[in-house]
Amino acid sequence: QVQLVESGGGLVQAGGSLRLSCVASGRTFSIYAMAWFRQAPGKEREFVAAVRWSGLSTYYADSVKGRFTISRDNAKNTVALQMDSLKPDDTAVYYCAAKKSYYSASYREYDYWGQGTQVTVSS
Repeated sequence: QVQLVESGGGLVQAGGSLRLSCVASGRTFSIYAMAWFRQAPGKEREFVAAVRWSGLSTYYADSVKGRFTISRDNAKNTVALQMDSLKPDDTAVYYCAAKKSYYSASYREYDYWGQGTQVTVSS
């Protein structure tokens, strides 16, 4: 099993920045990719960004490309999501997820999930 714990959410004004962190523990050797998803009220969970556990490849949703940066710290077993130029549309609960095989943008294919952290962007 893999346990994921997110932190770093909060309230920020439009144009501001937040940094989310996700710490992985347990059988981390089984992880191939990690990702961030988000879910706004009444909407389906959507892909935000992903990174291979090696940190060599990253993937982004078009809606966040150029504003968000995903990164991996091997020594600390953490994945971070730096979010800049935030917009009210970025308001959602953000979830960290891990996958035992190749990266996917579909939340249904991820094996492990964190509890989520709320991000609220005010206009």
